Amino acid sequence: MSRSVLDMSMSLDGYIADPHDYLGGDDGERLHKWADAETGPVQQFRGEWKAAGAILAGRRTAELMDHWGGDHDGAPIFVPSHRPPSPAARWGYPLVTYVSDGIESAMEQAKAAAGDRDVQVRGGASTVRQALEAGVLDEVQIHHIPVLLGAGHRLFDVLPSEIELEIVQVIDTPEATHIRYRVRR
Repeated sequence: MSRSVLDMSMSLDGYIADPHDYLGGDDGERLHKWADAETGPVQQFRGEWKAAGAILAGRRTAELMDHWGGDHDGAPIFVPSHRPPSPAARWGYPLVTYVSDGIESAMEQAKAAAGDRDVQVRGGASTVRQALEAGVLDEVQIHHIPVLLGAGHRLFDVLPSEIELEIVQVIDTPEATHIRYRVRR
């Protein structure tokens, strides 16, 4: 059965992007430098990313990434949004589906498309919070980066209620501490 897994890099103070939507630091990629390594757990994470059966992404994230060119390593992309898609997503990217009837429907469609493979949740913060509130997010994998950004966009800024998590795995490296949680229901 398909699981929905959030996979996100985050500064120690809880930011997933700086105030200008960069991923931290002057070069805009501070929060993802850990993934440049060719050895260690990075290979495990790359394997998980490539094995995803579908992607669920927030609209802003999908548009900032230009919908990953229309597919994410061959996986279809589902974007929950109440606004119509951009022209590229509407006509140029057949594997991108905008879902206008809520996060539950978007996740249901993503899981159906994924089959027995995982649905990778690729931000943004609002979409993640909606998925947690709706109870459709199964796991949270955070790559904690040893930096304090001090400002920007927080992942868990406002939550509807307390959400219990169970630690599944911890991998510590000099570049990041990777923690995987199961969402308790």
